[in-house]
Amino acid sequence: MSDGRSSRGALVLLAATQLLLILDTAIVNVALPSVGEDLGAGSADLSWVANAYLITFGGLLLLGGRAADLLGHRTLYLTGLGLLAAASAAGGLAPHPVALVAARAVQGAGAALAAAAAFALLLVLFPDGPARHRALGAFAAMGGLGGVLGTVLGGVLTDLLGWRSTFWLNVLVAVLLGVLAPRVLPPAAARPARVPAPGGFDLAGALTATAGLGLVAYALVGAGDSGWLSGRTLGAGGAGLVLLAAFAVTEARTAVPLVPPAVLGRPALRLANTLGALGQMAMFPMFFLVSLYLQSVLGYGPLGGGLGLLPLSAVVVAVAPQTGRLIFRIGLTRTMVLGFVLLCAGTLWLALALDPDGTFATTVLAPSLLLGVALPLVMVTTNVAATAEAAPEETGIASGLVNTSQQFGAVLGLAVLVAIAAGGTEAAGVADQTPGFRAALLVGAAFAASAALLAARLRLPAPAPAPRPRDRVSDPR
Repeated sequence: MSDGRSSRGALVLLAATQLLLILDTAIVNVALPSVGEDLGAGSADLSWVANAYLITFGGLLLLGGRAADLLGHRTLYLTGLGLLAAASAAGGLAPHPVALVAARAVQGAGAALAAAAAFALLLVLFPDGPARHRALGAFAAMGGLGGVLGTVLGGVLTDLLGWRSTFWLNVLVAVLLGVLAPRVLPPAAARPARVPAPGGFDLAGALTATAGLGLVAYALVGAGDSGWLSGRTLGAGGAGLVLLAAFAVTEARTAVPLVPPAVLGRPALRLANTLGALGQMAMFPMFFLVSLYLQSVLGYGPLGGGLGLLPLSAVVVAVAPQTGRLIFRIGLTRTMVLGFVLLCAGTLWLALALDPDGTFATTVLAPSLLLGVALPLVMVTTNVAATAEAAPEETGIASGLVNTSQQFGAVLGLAVLVAIAAGGTEAAGVADQTPGFRAALLVGAAFAASAALLAARLRLPAPAPAPRPRDRVSDPR
């Protein structure tokens, strides 16, 4: 973008969107006990208030990314915000648990469309290079801040105004962003990046991808309750994999694929998406496990558990904007490897520091500061690598792919590590949950170590050289 002021305005808007979507995941989780008391919901119903959002969010990201390219990034962005606001209002008015779960599912759909379009807009408005690195740093900072701010605001709003206020906050912020978007985003963002070919839209691919991803997400988020080998988990997961296989066959045969084979054929893109998933498998459950440790072992309340993550988030906010400079100085691959090494070291340190008789200062504080440095390095570099080769008409699908990889990495990591934590707790006896948390974090550190080894293999293709100007003297014309 040529106008610095307008580019800053667009970045603030898009970063605020990222903050809202991450905040929404955390803020409702804090309010769940109050929801149960007010609506008479049991633990199963309450789990689906959270899970319904994750399933539709993960299932629709890929479709949302492609739709952004075909319909226009700003159009889909506003559609997603409108759907999120309407569903949040329905959640704030929900009279019973079933209505609330349905509202959360629609919230996830709106969040998927808004997230895919917002990320695609960032790629369009900020070209590959330092400007994009700074913009991705702002995204990473807002992601780190959103998780903690959601936990803190969830506790404050629930205590002062009741759980319904957490949904009305979404309405207020989404409407505000929707009003500002046409004023801040340039008109070019409203035009489709790609004109649909005759014969139009890959409906079969859209249906099989969305249903397949949704069923896999359903299997993962329910595995902790029903068991990894239960009929529900195996049935839903197997059906999802069959549909994803059908999606792959459909894409190879259709003239207008949802995901062009040329995009998936890029080795750097495939590796970057794998690394994005591995990073989230280690990072996302860590937030949950630390908050749970502070509350269930050290005796903090929900608000204290959220504030315990504040130092980590402060470091993320401080380091994320500087990540672009580090990439410029030592290179993308080295910065990524450094991020995963620090993530592994911080998670390992945290696992070994946990103590049932410890305090926040002696167990969580120091390793969380190291993790605060690691998180933005991992998030920014994986996003840069996953989108570096995207052409203007591929920005939506590139954002959909990396968002899908990260979302499913987070869901899979949470399902696996929480199951390990529960198993370790049962083995040690319910009086001490620390061994379970420690075992889960050690597995998270192993995920990060694997990612560090893979990241060392990342090689982005060199940019094509600019065409040389023609020599007027030697030009026979």
